[in-house]
Amino acid sequence: MFKNSKSRQEALKFNLFGFRLSFQKIPLRRTALFALALLFTTHFASACTDSTAMMPTITYPKTKQVNVVEKRFGQTIADPYRWLENDVRNDKEVAAWVEAQNKVTNAYLNTLPGRDIFRERLKQLYNYERFSIPVKNGGRYFYLYNSGLQNQQVLYVRDSVDSAGRVLIDPNTWAIDGAIALAEWSASDDGKRVAYAVQDGGTDWRTIRVLDVNTGKVLDDEIKWARFTTIIWTKDGSGFFYSRYPEPKQGDASVANHAVYFHAISTPQAQDRQIYATPDQPNMLHTSDITEDGRYLTIVSTPLSLGNQLTVVDLKSADWKPRKLVDNDDNRWYLIGNVGTKFFLMTTQDAPRYKMVTMDIATADPVIRDVVPEQDSVLLSASLVGGRLLISYMTDVKTSVRRYTLDGKADGVVKLPGIGAAGGFRGDQDDPETFFDFTSFNTPGMIYRYDVASNTARVWAQPKVVIDLSQIAVEQRFYKSKDGTRVPMFIVRRKDVTSPAPTLLFAYGGFGIPLPPTFLPGYLGWVEQGGVFALANIRGGSEYGKAWHEAGRRQNKQNVFDDFIAAGEYLKAQGITPQDGLAIQGESNGGLLIGAVVNQRPGLFAAALPQVGVMDMLRFDQFTSGKTWVEEFGSPAREADFRNLLSYSPYHNIQSGKAYPAILATTADTDDRVVPGHTFKYVAALQAADIGSKPHLVRIETRAGHGAGKPTDKIIEETADMWAFAAHWTGLNVGDGK
Repeated sequence: MFKNSKSRQEALKFNLFGFRLSFQKIPLRRTALFALALLFTTHFASACTDSTAMMPTITYPKTKQVNVVEKRFGQTIADPYRWLENDVRNDKEVAAWVEAQNKVTNAYLNTLPGRDIFRERLKQLYNYERFSIPVKNGGRYFYLYNSGLQNQQVLYVRDSVDSAGRVLIDPNTWAIDGAIALAEWSASDDGKRVAYAVQDGGTDWRTIRVLDVNTGKVLDDEIKWARFTTIIWTKDGSGFFYSRYPEPKQGDASVANHAVYFHAISTPQAQDRQIYATPDQPNMLHTSDITEDGRYLTIVSTPLSLGNQLTVVDLKSADWKPRKLVDNDDNRWYLIGNVGTKFFLMTTQDAPRYKMVTMDIATADPVIRDVVPEQDSVLLSASLVGGRLLISYMTDVKTSVRRYTLDGKADGVVKLPGIGAAGGFRGDQDDPETFFDFTSFNTPGMIYRYDVASNTARVWAQPKVVIDLSQIAVEQRFYKSKDGTRVPMFIVRRKDVTSPAPTLLFAYGGFGIPLPPTFLPGYLGWVEQGGVFALANIRGGSEYGKAWHEAGRRQNKQNVFDDFIAAGEYLKAQGITPQDGLAIQGESNGGLLIGAVVNQRPGLFAAALPQVGVMDMLRFDQFTSGKTWVEEFGSPAREADFRNLLSYSPYHNIQSGKAYPAILATTADTDDRVVPGHTFKYVAALQAADIGSKPHLVRIETRAGHGAGKPTDKIIEETADMWAFAAHWTGLNVGDGK
């Protein structure tokens, strides 16, 4: 078992696009006296007519248009808001535009009565203890903890499994605004040191520092320009491996030539040794891990396609020469662990839902042998711990965990506390102790200590929340998309809500990221007011394996939009949602989803909440990590891809003359993953178009990025604004229980 290994599901979270919701095992967003009153208070109003009548007059800021026209593949493309791509920190004109837009948006949001009610209730809902799965190194247990409303998670350590924890790193002391976060971290094998990454203002860039666990002293080591990195210690604790880009040039918005380096403790970064790079493939991403015995460094390299390359470095060799085990990216390969030179891997080769295989790397041309063949369910993750293979599967988006011997014989199952999502199970091959977490829409994240030998589990950490979760109903339904494809959807609502109710529909639909049942306190703030929360597991994710992802990428992207539109139609047809009561939300790639479907079916939705979305599909590859998304979306430089991208690009397909839903787009001024220029240009085009009288606004957060590391207070404020906006336009009357 890898000392620092992540499950495949966790690895997917690391994906360049990413999104911040608590599907990532980090709960989203939070006064208890009126909790029950709120739970049983339901008011609905006529959404469109009454809301329009009460709507204040909005005068949008005047946005300059420039004469930027390009000819591509015989097509004339106008881009009048190109200047809004400039960095707000360096362009005074863009900064003034941002200030003016926020002023208008805030003035409008201030008129919404539900805003303050949502904000105060969200503070309550987020005010509960949250633990990460502990990592055991050197007999110590390292874990993240948030007492409730802390802006950032705190790193703790325990000297025994049930002893009191002590604070190692508290990022809440780093900045007054709470916008500096503890990102990646890793404890050395002996538990004496922790290397950790600092994230400032939501950026994807990292600065890595080192802490002495015994003394609490921060060492002089400082690593800059790390990005999309793991932190992997050598067995002897002499240093660690990490991934970084070259120092970016001033004004250069793109990144390329990711590489793996080794840093020796107490040496300057300039002396760090480059271990692996692919200068002939500058858009590849490289992340590393190390086997439990400390002998082999493994490197996963991916262009963010459907597969990855796999490289191994024998750390006992003098030259640390990389050796390619898989030299193409036709399939996905993840090393689970090793017994000497025998490697255990999960792969999609001849198994689109994954299987477990072995290969003996002692031979020049290793033979791949099946250990656990492909099942009807999707293999999510695997662990080599306590002398067993523990394999997590996903069946219709729900987790089950099965036990196997190392030669692939079935050895029972791990009993889970309910229907939901489980993950973790990291540990050593000779240690029966491991941990896992379990969560669902009505179950906050619980941490269990699991004994492999006895196949028993006990609760290690159980949070308490201020909502009666027994009153929250969760059901899974299946509906048909435009082409007849069967698509799953979760529906969450109060048990007493049986008639059509204003609905918030969420999806992602890309990069092979599945959305399992997860505790989402922010959405419970909507649900307890009498609204419905629906999550559609549309194509583009990996809920049903490689084929499900393939059916929603590149030329198949329209399937994603069709699946989402069909979800909205189903909710209305089944009497779950009133005809004028559907709000939609999506983040990042999901923000693209919202922008596209609003253009295609504007009349289906009452309100839309696109967040940090990719809105200009003809220029996404020009900024920061955009080139790495080409394998998912296609390249604007290729004619067939260009025409497909143009067909759904939100910025280019706004339909003047049609009535659009109310739109509140959100972004952050320093997002360096999906640059805010995407949203700026999209909103400017919306405000200039003849698309009806409903508001089309943008909320621009400051000192924030794509979502990771965002302070809790900012998450609460943003969520309250979005829910108040959606409530107003779907007819959900927000009561305070008084």
